[in-house]
Amino acid sequence: MGHWIKQGLLYALPPGGLHPKLLTHAANPLPAHIADDVYRIFFSARDSSNRSSVGAVDVDIGTRQIVREHSQPFFEHGPTGSFYADGVSIGNCYEVGGTRYMLFMGWQAPTDGHWRGDIGRLVVRSDLTLALNSPTPFLGADPIDPISLSYPWVINASTDRFRMWYPSTKTWDAGNGEMLAVLNVADSADGHQWVRKGLGVPYELGRAQAFSRPNVLGDPIAGYEMWFSYRGGGGRSYRIGYAVSPDATDWELRLDDVGIDVSREGWDSEMIEYPFVFDHRGRRFMLYNGNGYGKSGFGIAELVASEATTGRGAR
Repeated sequence: MGHWIKQGLLYALPPGGLHPKLLTHAANPLPAHIADDVYRIFFSARDSSNRSSVGAVDVDIGTRQIVREHSQPFFEHGPTGSFYADGVSIGNCYEVGGTRYMLFMGWQAPTDGHWRGDIGRLVVRSDLTLALNSPTPFLGADPIDPISLSYPWVINASTDRFRMWYPSTKTWDAGNGEMLAVLNVADSADGHQWVRKGLGVPYELGRAQAFSRPNVLGDPIAGYEMWFSYRGGGGRSYRIGYAVSPDATDWELRLDDVGIDVSREGWDSEMIEYPFVFDHRGRRFMLYNGNGYGKSGFGIAELVASEATTGRGAR
């Protein structure tokens, strides 16, 4: 597997934010390639009422320099009563018939109940602006996912199959003070209509039971890898986890092989979460959040072979 060499904090919102809807946090980083080494990295930022909208910054991955900081949100949380009224947490992008879509978790936080989520979908236009695909959830609650859905990730698993992984909350307290949010799976032949299959990745109560933001890379020949953030109870904060599969169906947790952990001090010393792994010019990178669920910004790490350096999860 190798391990990840941290290359530092890549971006954090300036004091006072960029916009009333982009005041704090830069969570759930999602890179979209523009040209050469430049990516538009979308993220979820919050307003004064803790409602998240989508912002973006253009970054040169080669030099780690900010090319452009966008002062306006690309997509705002919805009106009162909508399934995304209290926030938008972005997952990943995929293409169907020449149209690129971005999936997201839409938050609802009623004053008289527990927060919950549904999955929504945005259209990514050719100029990388965003538009809501439908005012109703793309995937909402049903008997398989009765409580809350979040952080979707889709791959084109074959010529006639799309596959989605997403956390599904089974209970807000599994008996150890921590929620049970497992990684469920769904399949689609056309990228639009989905058949939910239930549990897709194993979990371990007390160790890995609260999953968020899975992301998957691989192919049928080399096999598949998954990264995600997770908690296990006992008050421990998020860590980044790892799993492998030969066929994108049967997964094995390999939490000890992830190759990255919290730092001894600094912006990611308390937690690390919401990874996004991508390949660029033959190198593999991870964007991820640190302290405060993205309040401290997002950083970047690069995967290196275990033989090349010593130590795991370099600080």
